[in-house]
Amino acid sequence: MTTDPVGDLIIRVKNAGAVRKESVSVPFSMLKFSIAEKLKDAGYVKAVEKKGKKVRKTLDIVLRYDEGGRHAIQGVRRVSKPGRRMYRSVQELSPVRYGHGTLILSTPRGILTDTEARKEKVGGEALFEIW
Repeated sequence: MTTDPVGDLIIRVKNAGAVRKESVSVPFSMLKFSIAEKLKDAGYVKAVEKKGKKVRKTLDIVLRYDEGGRHAIQGVRRVSKPGRRMYRSVQELSPVRYGHGTLILSTPRGILTDTEARKEKVGGEALFEIW
Protein backbone atom coordinates (compact mmCIF):
# COMPACT_ATOMS: atom_id res chain seq x y z
CA MET A 1 0.00 0.00 0.00
CA THR A 2 1.33 3.37 -1.00
CA THR A 3 0.66 6.59 0.90
CA ASP A 4 0.97 8.81 -2.20
CA PRO A 5 -1.04 7.29 -5.09
CA VAL A 6 -0.55 10.30 -7.41
CA GLY A 7 3.21 10.31 -6.92
CA ASP A 8 3.28 6.54 -7.46
CA LEU A 9 1.35 6.91 -10.73
CA ILE A 10 3.55 9.59 -12.27
CA ILE A 11 6.81 7.92 -11.25
CA ARG A 12 5.66 4.55 -12.64
CA VAL A 13 4.82 6.17 -15.97
CA LYS A 14 8.11 8.11 -16.09
CA ASN A 15 10.23 5.08 -15.15
CA ALA A 16 8.45 2.79 -17.64
CA GLY A 17 9.23 5.30 -20.38
CA ALA A 18 12.86 5.49 -19.30
CA VAL A 19 13.29 1.74 -19.92
CA ARG A 20 11.24 1.86 -23.17
CA LYS A 21 8.23 -0.19 -21.99
CA GLU A 22 5.22 -0.37 -24.28
CA SER A 23 2.72 0.14 -21.44
CA VAL A 24 2.45 0.28 -17.66
CA SER A 25 -0.22 -1.11 -15.34
CA VAL A 26 -1.20 0.57 -12.06
CA PRO A 27 -3.94 -0.14 -9.49
CA PHE A 28 -7.18 1.60 -10.47
CA SER A 29 -8.81 4.58 -8.79
CA MET A 30 -11.01 7.30 -10.24
CA LEU A 31 -8.41 9.95 -9.35
CA LYS A 32 -5.67 8.10 -11.22
CA PHE A 33 -8.03 7.50 -14.15
CA SER A 34 -8.84 11.24 -14.36
CA ILE A 35 -5.16 12.16 -14.22
CA ALA A 36 -4.29 9.60 -16.90
CA GLU A 37 -7.05 10.96 -19.14
CA LYS A 38 -5.61 14.48 -18.80
CA LEU A 39 -2.14 13.15 -19.63
CA LYS A 40 -3.64 11.53 -22.74
CA ASP A 41 -5.37 14.78 -23.74
CA ALA A 42 -2.12 16.71 -23.22
CA GLY A 43 -0.22 14.25 -25.44
CA TYR A 44 2.04 12.60 -22.86
CA VAL A 45 0.52 9.10 -23.15
CA LYS A 46 -1.08 7.33 -26.09
CA ALA A 47 -4.03 5.49 -24.53
CA VAL A 48 -5.67 4.76 -21.17
CA GLU A 49 -7.77 1.68 -20.48
CA LYS A 50 -9.54 0.30 -17.41
CA LYS A 51 -9.31 -3.49 -17.00
CA GLY A 52 -10.68 -6.00 -14.52
CA LYS A 53 -13.71 -6.11 -12.24
CA LYS A 54 -14.49 -5.14 -8.65
CA VAL A 55 -11.38 -5.16 -6.45
CA ARG A 56 -9.01 -6.39 -9.17
CA LYS A 57 -9.33 -3.33 -11.42
CA THR A 58 -6.17 -1.98 -13.03
CA LEU A 59 -5.39 0.98 -15.21
CA ASP A 60 -3.33 0.21 -18.32
CA ILE A 61 -1.49 3.20 -19.78
CA VAL A 62 0.10 2.92 -23.24
CA LEU A 63 3.16 5.18 -23.46
CA ARG A 64 3.95 7.62 -26.27
CA TYR A 65 7.32 7.90 -28.01
CA ASP A 66 8.43 10.19 -30.84
CA GLU A 67 9.91 8.97 -34.14
CA GLY A 68 13.41 9.06 -32.63
CA GLY A 69 12.38 6.70 -29.83
CA ARG A 70 12.41 9.36 -27.08
CA HIS A 71 9.75 9.19 -24.39
CA ALA A 72 7.19 12.01 -24.44
CA ILE A 73 7.75 12.63 -20.71
CA GLN A 74 11.15 14.16 -20.04
CA GLY A 75 10.55 14.91 -16.36
CA VAL A 76 7.99 15.32 -13.59
CA ARG A 77 7.97 17.24 -10.32
CA ARG A 78 5.48 16.57 -7.54
CA VAL A 79 4.24 19.93 -6.21
CA SER A 80 1.64 19.04 -3.59
CA LYS A 81 2.78 16.20 -1.32
CA PRO A 82 0.90 14.30 1.41
CA GLY A 83 2.83 16.21 4.09
CA ARG A 84 2.32 19.63 2.49
CA ARG A 85 -0.57 20.51 0.23
CA MET A 86 0.05 23.38 -2.18
CA TYR A 87 -2.89 25.38 -3.52
CA ARG A 88 -2.78 27.96 -6.30
CA SER A 89 -5.33 30.57 -7.25
CA VAL A 90 -5.99 31.35 -10.88
CA GLN A 91 -3.73 34.45 -10.64
CA GLU A 92 -0.80 32.27 -9.46
CA LEU A 93 -1.00 29.90 -12.44
CA SER A 94 1.95 30.56 -14.73
CA PRO A 95 3.21 28.54 -17.71
CA VAL A 96 5.44 25.55 -16.84
CA ARG A 97 8.88 25.47 -18.51
CA TYR A 98 8.07 28.52 -20.65
CA GLY A 99 4.96 26.82 -22.05
CA HIS A 100 6.64 23.48 -22.85
CA GLY A 101 5.20 21.75 -19.77
CA THR A 102 1.88 21.26 -18.04
CA LEU A 103 0.65 21.69 -14.48
CA ILE A 104 -2.05 19.24 -13.38
CA LEU A 105 -4.50 20.64 -10.81
CA SER A 106 -7.28 19.15 -8.69
CA THR A 107 -10.05 21.75 -8.79
CA PRO A 108 -13.72 21.91 -7.76
CA ARG A 109 -14.47 21.24 -11.46
CA GLY A 110 -12.33 18.08 -11.52
CA ILE A 111 -8.80 17.39 -12.69
CA LEU A 112 -7.66 20.18 -15.04
CA THR A 113 -4.47 21.31 -16.75
CA ASP A 114 -3.16 24.81 -16.07
CA THR A 115 -4.44 26.18 -19.37
CA GLU A 116 -7.93 24.75 -18.79
CA ALA A 117 -7.97 26.17 -15.24
CA ARG A 118 -6.98 29.63 -16.52
CA LYS A 119 -9.69 29.43 -19.17
CA GLU A 120 -12.34 28.44 -16.60
CA LYS A 121 -10.96 30.92 -14.03
CA VAL A 122 -10.59 28.33 -11.26
CA GLY A 123 -7.71 27.44 -8.92
CA GLY A 124 -7.05 24.37 -6.83
CA GLU A 125 -4.46 21.95 -5.50
CA ALA A 126 -1.37 21.81 -7.73
CA LEU A 127 -0.66 18.07 -8.02
CA PHE A 128 2.42 17.92 -10.29
CA GLU A 129 4.29 19.50 -13.18
CA ILE A 130 5.16 17.44 -16.23
CA TRP A 131 7.31 18.28 -19.25
